[in-house]
Amino acid sequence: MTGTTYRAAGVDIDQGDALVERIKPLARATDRPGTMGGLGGFGALFDPRAAGFTDPILVASTDGVGTKLKLAIDTGQHDGVGIDLVAMCVNDLVVQGAQPLFFLDYYATGQLDAAAAAAVVAGIAEGCRRAGCALVGGETAEMPGMYRPGDYDLAGFSVGAAERGTLLPRGLAAGDLVLALPSSGVHSNGFSLVRRIVADAGLAWSDPAPFAPAQTLGAALLTPTRIYVAATLALHRAGLLKAAAHITGGGLPGNLPRVLPDGLEAVLDPTAWTPAPVFGWLARTGAVAPEEMLRVFNCGVGMALVVAPEAADQALAILREQGETPCVIGHLAAGDGGVRIAPPPGWPA
Repeated sequence: MTGTTYRAAGVDIDQGDALVERIKPLARATDRPGTMGGLGGFGALFDPRAAGFTDPILVASTDGVGTKLKLAIDTGQHDGVGIDLVAMCVNDLVVQGAQPLFFLDYYATGQLDAAAAAAVVAGIAEGCRRAGCALVGGETAEMPGMYRPGDYDLAGFSVGAAERGTLLPRGLAAGDLVLALPSSGVHSNGFSLVRRIVADAGLAWSDPAPFAPAQTLGAALLTPTRIYVAATLALHRAGLLKAAAHITGGGLPGNLPRVLPDGLEAVLDPTAWTPAPVFGWLARTGAVAPEEMLRVFNCGVGMALVVAPEAADQALAILREQGETPCVIGHLAAGDGGVRIAPPPGWPA
């Protein structure tokens, strides 16, 4: 008589072990000063002193990719969402003046597809490379019955550090300027609305993207979230950065106030930057009002940075040296801590 096995119940331990071996070189390629050991231990070790810190304050962040994962699953394009996962975490660290140090991931599925999982982890490793942090560990959970066939979920966790006394925000004042770093597109927020608009329009992911005909609609919408670590840290290390806000779910009205003190508000001019064509297409196709677009999407601004007016020219030069195309989109003024922005009818075009 043959007894029941874990594999018969839907969990293949051997395939999970093979996946770990497959991704070890990807993780090793992200090693940086401070990394100790490798994958496979019960816990990951990191030495902040070896990373160059004297008196570090640790900053932690965790996030996911949301329903953008459904698009990756439906199209079979899995590598970009790994970059998204890292970006959503490390961009939240750097706005506090912290340098990302290491990253861990959680991948959960009903039945492990080693090729899909390896593609996701390859994207995670690439995101870590762009952010300058180490992929030090993670968890792959195979849970039959919890997910539909082919589905999976992702969560990320990252830790960064800043020397004591250098954390952001600091020293904000009326008259400070708000700079914008452009997004690459929708990034990783608002995809429940994106998917609804696409479905109502009767489009397939394999159709040419109306706003980028050289790409399929699925590939265009899966463009990964930009990672702003290098540019933001360069500005901070130059002593010019007063505050930064990662523009994710909630858009500019929901994220910029998180770094503003009582008594100040941001006054923004939506005509000061040009949103990517995807935003105009979403607004027109879904008949989405400008105010709703601003609350749901980044609308072309992936990172907002606040600098003193006398530092603006130097700050813009540093950001351009980092390969960015920044612009001034507003200023701080006395107010209630919110964002004052009046998009014109039909915006974004």
